[in-house]
Amino acid sequence: MDLTPGRQRLVFVVIVIALVGLTSFLIENRHSGGTPAAAPSPSASTPAPAGTLASGVPPASVPAVTPAATASGAEIYQWLPFSAADLSAAAQTTLTFAKDYSTWSYTESATAYAAKLSPLVTPHELAILTSGYSTAGVAGPRVQDKQVSTGSGTIDSISSFGAGPVITFVITVTQQVTSTQPATTPPPQQYAVTVVSSGGTWQVNDLEQPLVGNT
Repeated sequence: MDLTPGRQRLVFVVIVIALVGLTSFLIENRHSGGTPAAAPSPSASTPAPAGTLASGVPPASVPAVTPAATASGAEIYQWLPFSAADLSAAAQTTLTFAKDYSTWSYTESATAYAAKLSPLVTPHELAILTSGYSTAGVAGPRVQDKQVSTGSGTIDSISSFGAGPVITFVITVTQQVTSTQPATTPPPQQYAVTVVSSGGTWQVNDLEQPLVGNT
């Protein structure tokens, strides 16, 4: 049955609110050491911008997502272009990419850096990241100052999603950098990472450089 525009907007809002409740439950359950069983019912007093999902998934392993249901008992994933398993896999790929992207050493060649990222990113994005890593203005100081970075990432939110499926996460990357020069560790940076699914495998298709106004 076709839905009127008004009903379509209502369904979308219900989906987003339910996802917010599901994600909050998973985070609280992980922090308390419990095992996720069922998502809490979404609260009508918890507004969420359309198309935006608050997250804050920790940088460790992503817990399996339990299918969430609306108050009427319908699974919200029937209205989304991805399944619960897709969302969990996409988040895990994003966190692994954040770690490998921000972890490097002055002894690591551009070829080795590219090989590390290759399973996680599309060929087009891999070429862009490899080029940035080997740029003289970046590679020169890295080698000269013997820089070594250990990085990690956390997911702050989902900024958008669509058919494909494709999901864009907003993440915060934190690095610890050692060097022959003092005070080289950069502040945490926020990025928008878009992941796409192809043949059941999620890969990063786009990385937006540090978002303006964030540290």
